[in-house]
Amino acid sequence: MSDLPPSPDDATDTARMKAALVAAAAVAFAAAPLAVPFDGFEPGAYPVPQDDPPVQPAGYAFGIWGPIYLWLVAHALYGLVRRSDSARWEGTRWPMALSLAVGAGWLAIAQVSPIWATVLIWVMLLSALLALWRAPEREDRWLLRAPISLYAGWLTAASWVAVGLLGAGYGVGPGEVGWAWIGLAGALATALAVTRLAGPAPFYAAAVAWALIAVAVANWGAQWGLVAAALGGAAVVAAPALARLRAG
Repeated sequence: MSDLPPSPDDATDTARMKAALVAAAAVAFAAAPLAVPFDGFEPGAYPVPQDDPPVQPAGYAFGIWGPIYLWLVAHALYGLVRRSDSARWEGTRWPMALSLAVGAGWLAIAQVSPIWATVLIWVMLLSALLALWRAPEREDRWLLRAPISLYAGWLTAASWVAVGLLGAGYGVGPGEVGWAWIGLAGALATALAVTRLAGPAPFYAAAVAWALIAVAVANWGAQWGLVAAALGGAAVVAAPALARLRAG
């Protein structure tokens, strides 16, 4: 007795299940701050307390999470209701479900373990970058590629900030300022590689530039070298994105 060929209904049901997983993960991710308030890592969470570390952006920059949460929920719900069986959305779904599901638990983990929080934010970033790479450039741009881009861009900066905090906080190598330079260089190199490989993603560039400018603000009047490098990095990341926007 031969096996029956897969039913088209089975493929449709699987696609809808993936869309539902992304939607559930996005809602849980956006709701997490209501359950676990988080204002950044506690300075005393590290063996070497991190009071006002130079790698960390100024506090106002974290307000970007509001638009990210809202846009990701809109992305996920639209994908579930209107694009559940879209082949163009399909490639983004597993990586986004993973990234958002990890993100839903990240705040609780960050309260107790900066090491695991750093590992997991890199899982979130790499999954989001895979989704960005798979996202089409034109179809449903404002509800598919754009929210993923903004999310991945901020995660790029946040992941390198976490690395810098971990290195300085555990007394490894060059100290707080040295780790700030490492974090800045890492974020810039990652952003340039992503913008080269993933194609046009102006919201990705905008999120990275936003973070770099906030690093400059945080170090204003104290570390002028970091200020100049952060502002220069923001310009380097943002310039190609602005050029693409002007070109349409």
